[in-house]
Amino acid sequence: MADLIVNGGKPLSGTITPSGNKNSVLPILCATLLTNDDVTLHNVPNITDVEKLATFFAEQGSRVEWDRTACTLTVNHAKFDTGRLNGELPAGMRSAVLLFAPILHRMKKLRIPANAKGCSLGIRELDPHLEILEKLGARISRRDKVTLTLKERFVGARHWPDYMSVTATENFAMAAALADGESVLINAASEPHVQDLCAVLVGMGAKIDGLGTSQLTITGVTKLHGGTFTINSDHHEIVTFLALGAITGGEVKVKASVPQHFDLMGRAFEKLGVTVTHRGDVAQVKRNQKLVVATPFTTNLLPRIEAAPWPYFPVDLLPCMIALAVRAEGAVMFWNKVYEGGFTWMGELAKFGAHVVVSDPHRITVFGARPLRPTVVEAPYIIRAAVALYMVAASIPGRSVVKNADTIKRAHPNFVENLQSLGAEVEWK
Repeated sequence: MADLIVNGGKPLSGTITPSGNKNSVLPILCATLLTNDDVTLHNVPNITDVEKLATFFAEQGSRVEWDRTACTLTVNHAKFDTGRLNGELPAGMRSAVLLFAPILHRMKKLRIPANAKGCSLGIRELDPHLEILEKLGARISRRDKVTLTLKERFVGARHWPDYMSVTATENFAMAAALADGESVLINAASEPHVQDLCAVLVGMGAKIDGLGTSQLTITGVTKLHGGTFTINSDHHEIVTFLALGAITGGEVKVKASVPQHFDLMGRAFEKLGVTVTHRGDVAQVKRNQKLVVATPFTTNLLPRIEAAPWPYFPVDLLPCMIALAVRAEGAVMFWNKVYEGGFTWMGELAKFGAHVVVSDPHRITVFGARPLRPTVVEAPYIIRAAVALYMVAASIPGRSVVKNADTIKRAHPNFVENLQSLGAEVEWK
């Protein structure tokens, strides 16, 4: 475990180029198992989950060529040996669920690992994945372990799940791409990373209609081919560095931004007194913006930021907004409609002197602009919560420590280096 040592109270200013989207590259890497041709990916972030997948592929006999300096990865699965697997997938990686459809396509049999059921944010259901794969022709045995078998190919089907699940939608897209017949998923997730995966599948020869909507219609093909693709910038990282500029009173520009994704995220910033501007693909927050919670027209209600599946405000970015709210004048309610464990770290914020009232596992109210002090806090195993604790520490003059913060490396390969380029006094220890 690594700690972040922070000497805060300094405005962070400068220009950042974000890394590739972690939530895009992982399903896209899993989708490479659907072909035996070369697939080359550019703008691949050097993060632990990519390392685990690359190692897993190599252990099964695949050819993996990863130039970390150039952020380019080429993979070929022609020699992927299904006989080497004992039914278990990579340990310690929630995104292993994204291997369900492609491994089942290759092996025709898969035992579900016991470690795929949750994380610090709460319980993650396997049921949506199993329902989709069963609908598309897999058989499920529930004895000592859950075992899936596939006779030949996936079979086209219509499915309407209980809720929008990103990873279940991605498993559906990968299975349906090579299914016999047409498949329809109603109530599909439509996050940018889901769109990225579907776009790559189309680039590999899949036939998908409805990209970016809540209904996907996929006509199965018999074979997918390889290709060369570029991973899009991570909108989570873009928001993170804009928020860091705002909370410290600095001026930060982020290149390779995706302004078409920012309408709602920009309004969330505005609710906390921050204006984000876009010029081409450069997003910017200007220095010394006054953090004040905007008063709604319905003045008898608290202003609020609600997070739910896209196109709602992204739930993974709530912690960054919470950190800003701690510094803003006024009160604002945050509503996490997805994870029951999303606010378990509020006690750590209180160590700084933040005033946060927890209503229930899904709702909190932050009363901002309270006197804060540097301190030592413990980061949960939640990427953006660890980032948010750093944000608050960076805004307070003096030495703070964010302990066990290396979960940040799962999504931000050059986090400290980027911060130092902005003038931050921070280091890993």
